[in-house]
Amino acid sequence: MRASVCIVTYNNENTVEKLLSSLYEHCDAEVYISDNDSTDRTLDIVRSGFPQVHIIENHSNKGFGHGHNAVMDSLSSDMHFIVNPDIIFEYDVIGEMCRFFEENPDIVMAVPKFLYENGEEQFTPKLSPKVKYMVGGRFERFGGIFRKWRYEYTMRDRKVTEPVDIGFCSGCFIAVRTEIFKRIGGFDERYFLYNEDADITRMAGHYGRTVYAPQFSVVHLWERAYMKKKRYFLIQIDSMLKYFWKWRSGGRYVKLSADGKSE
Repeated sequence: MRASVCIVTYNNENTVEKLLSSLYEHCDAEVYISDNDSTDRTLDIVRSGFPQVHIIENHSNKGFGHGHNAVMDSLSSDMHFIVNPDIIFEYDVIGEMCRFFEENPDIVMAVPKFLYENGEEQFTPKLSPKVKYMVGGRFERFGGIFRKWRYEYTMRDRKVTEPVDIGFCSGCFIAVRTEIFKRIGGFDERYFLYNEDADITRMAGHYGRTVYAPQFSVVHLWERAYMKKKRYFLIQIDSMLKYFWKWRSGGRYVKLSADGKSE
């Protein structure tokens, strides 16, 4: 299977070189950088060190989803990988996940296990969003019911060793069949940041299974920005409201037109 990778960058000079070095060391794929108007050395690093990368310059920052959608017309792959600039590859996870999709034609989207640099597992959301899960994530540090909700949301309260169907594929690393990515029109660009990954998982789920595949792993230099800055928390709230409004009809897929209205 032919594989493509898209990385949306915005002032990622501290991580992009490490990502691309590890990717090219271990994997074989056509790589795109979709840059959301970085003002640091991100693109200089890519151009000088990785001339084989296809660069798309977006001359404004219209968000995570818009950046990933910018490569859609250029894709001729069988499998497409949506990768954050803070990911590190330790082996050929792209090739192995492509084989996994070949062996499982009913699966349309999957995420691997995410690890910290020390090898410990990260627990990202895997169930479809609910208000209590958002609250749990914000106040998990206080324990009690908040921690319980967070553990439920991330399936930390379950021992998962085999592929399992999930409702939320984290956007830090998503493998999706390119045909499906194009069929659903990529990400819903009404989301600037946050929940666009839960949304695209739900859209893809109309065409097949969306799964967590823990036999695969990548290192994720994770930083929960919304926990540290009020601006990001407000963006998260806005995205959550858009998500609940879009999917308000009891789980039925509400297709949206370009102006955000249901068709």
